[in-house]
Amino acid sequence: MERDQSAAASNLEIKVVRPRRNDNVVHPAGQAPRTTRRRSYSSNYNPFKRWVSWLVPSFVVANIVVFVVTMFVNDCPKNSASCIARFLGRLSFQPLKENPLLGPSSATLEKMGALDVQRMVHKHQAWRMISCMWLHAGVFHLLANMLSLVFIGIRLEQEFGFVRIGLLYVLSGFGGSLLSSLFIQYGISVGASGALFGLLGSMLSEIIANWTMYENKLAALLTLIVIVIVNLAVGILPHVDNFAHIGGFLSGFLLGFVFLIRPQFKWLSQRNAPPGHVSTPVKSKHKTYQYVLWVLALIILIVGFTIGMVTLLRGVNLNDYCSWCHYLSCVPTSKWSCKSQQIYCLSSQLGNQLNLTCVSNGRNGTYSLLDGNPTRAQQLCAELCS
Repeated sequence: MERDQSAAASNLEIKVVRPRRNDNVVHPAGQAPRTTRRRSYSSNYNPFKRWVSWLVPSFVVANIVVFVVTMFVNDCPKNSASCIARFLGRLSFQPLKENPLLGPSSATLEKMGALDVQRMVHKHQAWRMISCMWLHAGVFHLLANMLSLVFIGIRLEQEFGFVRIGLLYVLSGFGGSLLSSLFIQYGISVGASGALFGLLGSMLSEIIANWTMYENKLAALLTLIVIVIVNLAVGILPHVDNFAHIGGFLSGFLLGFVFLIRPQFKWLSQRNAPPGHVSTPVKSKHKTYQYVLWVLALIILIVGFTIGMVTLLRGVNLNDYCSWCHYLSCVPTSKWSCKSQQIYCLSSQLGNQLNLTCVSNGRNGTYSLLDGNPTRAQQLCAELCS
């Protein structure tokens, strides 16, 4: 018996098979281990759809096209004796003394749809609240905004789709224009900065609304807050419409709770689970606090936009009710002043000549009425008072 057992043992070959997780069994040669097909969820598993970004690049192209059209309408060689890059013809820029950002005149921007409260209130041109966000004061202004739009907007569109990000961008720009109009009653304002700050605000609210889905949530939140504070701090410099930044940021922050709330990860996993997969049932698509944030944000947006529009169209200046709010847009120092210089000229006509005199500095100039360009007088007044 001992010999037979030893002989049987000598015919038994031991083979070590690479074990799977929780599988430390040693199998005899010729017998393959039984395997079961099972869907694995890796750490990189992402149940959310990834979108192809096309709307944000389209916005960039649209802004560039509008700027080129604005420069064509401006036609600096026809209206000014000293233009920058005159070889560009009609696309050449206004003198640096008039526009240091390499762009058109303020009269052209106003003609193209810049934010002008007086025209909105007295001439019922509320459409300027949307048109102004597609205009830019110059090349440097355009480059800064479009680079920011590419870096921020493309990622958001890939994550949430073109419909939600498109609505968020436009509505945030509207919110920025609204707050700016309520505090800055004179002068014009252009640029997509309000909409861009809306995208930043939506990123912040998206982290809060989807708090349980982030691993390094606190680090992401603090980093974003620092970026927002730095950008808003730049707005205290003169000639920067920080009210548009603040209005766009607040609008985007609230819109983020409306548009960027994600379903629970467990709910998505349960929905995408293979047949036979047993998991803890999750009835609600979103968490309770997400529903609460969604309702509150929507109510505040509707009430805020409604009250803001009614107040604006009645010609109310909120600076009369808030004596310190102007410091949110500009803080005076020994290096600069925050007093806005209103451009106003006295005119007197002698034959076909129109004499203009700037009230603030006394400089005067002459404009020929035979020129046939009605905006030339406004441009001359701006040059005299600059």
